[in-house]
Amino acid sequence: MGTLAGLWEAAVARHGAAGFLHFHDVDTGDTVCWTYTEFDDRVARVAGGLGIGPGDTVHLALGNCPAFVAVWLAAARVGARIVPADPRATEAELAEQIRRTRPVVGVCAAARAAPYRAAAGGTRVLELTETAADLDDGAPLVGTPRTGSAAAGDVLAIMFTSGTTAAPKGVLLTQALYAFTGETMARAARLSARHRWFVVLPLFHANAQYYCFASAIAVGASVALASRFTASGWRAQAAGLGVTHASLFAAPARMILARDPGGDPLALEHVWFAQNLTRDEYERLAALTGCRPRQLYGMTETGPAVLTDTGPEPVPDTIGTPTEGCLVRLAADPGGGLPHLEVGGQPGHTLFLGYLDDPGTTAAAFTDDGWFRTGDRATVDDDGRYRFGGRGGDIVKVGGENVSLTEVEAVLATHPAIFEVVAVGAPDPVLDETVAAVYVPAGAAPSEEELLAWSAQRLAPARRPRRFLAVDELPRTSVGKIKRFQVGQLLR
Repeated sequence: MGTLAGLWEAAVARHGAAGFLHFHDVDTGDTVCWTYTEFDDRVARVAGGLGIGPGDTVHLALGNCPAFVAVWLAAARVGARIVPADPRATEAELAEQIRRTRPVVGVCAAARAAPYRAAAGGTRVLELTETAADLDDGAPLVGTPRTGSAAAGDVLAIMFTSGTTAAPKGVLLTQALYAFTGETMARAARLSARHRWFVVLPLFHANAQYYCFASAIAVGASVALASRFTASGWRAQAAGLGVTHASLFAAPARMILARDPGGDPLALEHVWFAQNLTRDEYERLAALTGCRPRQLYGMTETGPAVLTDTGPEPVPDTIGTPTEGCLVRLAADPGGGLPHLEVGGQPGHTLFLGYLDDPGTTAAAFTDDGWFRTGDRATVDDDGRYRFGGRGGDIVKVGGENVSLTEVEAVLATHPAIFEVVAVGAPDPVLDETVAAVYVPAGAAPSEEELLAWSAQRLAPARRPRRFLAVDELPRTSVGKIKRFQVGQLLR
């Protein structure tokens, strides 16, 4: 099996003079570019500045910036590992990660240094500006060039899951998995050296690392990295940076559509999106980007998106077919609900290695014959296309009848006064559990009576929400995923 370090070395050798990273600072409007060779020199110097070697851990709490990419690749080339953290995480959250991973050095933004240093305890900390200047000679991160080697089974990252339905787990990701993911996703996106990804999602999350950076490195493509996401500026940035490919979650896509100032359509060749869009939202996004976006499905644990819509004509309400090189199957639900989605592969090579210091949870995540239990539900049609049926926790039993909250949400989202909605289970003294809905209004909130009557015309009795709650915004993870378990708490 290959390594991410090997992919990077090969890309530098074959595409050294070509552009690798185009960093766009949203606050200043400046864009700084490095070729593969130029960035490789920075990576070697960052490895020296970090002072890391094989098996060492670097805790990383940075926004989207060149230093993040350089630290990641520096760790890869010397056989070390990173622990990418949400830079907005609380002191308690950071302290828990640092306690569990025992890094030799922590890297944070100078603007957020006080809580980070408090969380880090006695760990050495480097403070950065999160600008291109972090890679200049004389900067805290930059030292004497250092090289090394890495093996396929080396852990390259401990990535804490975003925790949409439960507390985060530390996912162990190897060099081999990153290499497999990069090569697999490059094929799925038909990526070549002439292409350029546009990355606005946070780098500490799997999407940006897996689908964009790893795939770009696999084929020698370039990446345009924005320092932060701005919905109103997304169109102009994409045009100005000359991007051809983009990856979005549904929530950022909706924000772009809501705040886009308009202008000439883009001419992108490929757009991934995750989580369902309504038909109207999909068509508007297609008109803006100039291509037909394609949905995918993956998890931090799976490496590649194991389901991707790669057919000649995308089908927006499906999550695609099994990605080339990936194994997917459906397992019947003993309770008669929607089937469970399971992923095959070799842990540490084509799947995650396991959960940090948690052999019990790791063992429970796999079936007796070694397939990873995603916890998600799905169906497949006669054409082999999969449709998402919700998380395992997205199924509630109303009076003994299984109800998919995802399906309820799809109906409620068509109401013109609802901008965004989450359906959750709510306790009921008679039925044990019923459906409730928490939503963000598109304008003035309609009355609960109006929504109840509207739902009664479109949903079977067991699927109808018995209660509606309007809120200004829904609780989210850093990449825009809704934290369903926190939504339920709003109803208490």
